[in-house]
Amino acid sequence: MNRVVHPIEQESFRRLRARLDTSHFPPLTRAVVERVIHSAADPEYATDLVMAEDDLVKAHAALHAGAPVVVDVEMVAAGITRRETVCRLKDATSGPGLTRSAHAVRLAYEEVGPGALWVIGCAPTALEELLTLDASPALVIGLPVGFVGAAESKAALRASGLPAVSNVSEKGGSAVAAAALNALLYHPVSSEETP
Repeated sequence: MNRVVHPIEQESFRRLRARLDTSHFPPLTRAVVERVIHSAADPEYATDLVMAEDDLVKAHAALHAGAPVVVDVEMVAAGITRRETVCRLKDATSGPGLTRSAHAVRLAYEEVGPGALWVIGCAPTALEELLTLDASPALVIGLPVGFVGAAESKAALRASGLPAVSNVSEKGGSAVAAAALNALLYHPVSSEETP
């Protein structure tokens, strides 16, 4: 089903492309970069984001084949359109050495198992916990924001070798994480893609 794009969104992307040439990016990478920049009105994401087109192609196929989408907080879930998500933060509790966000990741993994797309835009500890699990994710969108642990957790994600979208700086957040997932949701499904 094709998505109807509002004229304001069309004009916003036209202005974005007038200010920043994104034509050199491969298709899915370009979609993610542009949607993240659009969500934050921050062109610096073009050089801050880190991802591999091959990972995005596989994740796009998994997403459109119905793989579950897990989010760390309801704010990320609220930003993801056209797809149900799993968020277990309300059921989670903190304890010694375990944040609520980390516990929520454990609960979500127990629910969805391997092969999910994980979208983390708030809590570095959620991303850190995911990296301790044998989650075999289709993709991890790891874009938590903050001055404590955010950049470090994203560096650990990149070092893990998991298929991922991350960024180098401390910036991020729920809106940009949701935007990255929406870029994959909105991108057309091509018969040439292979899982």
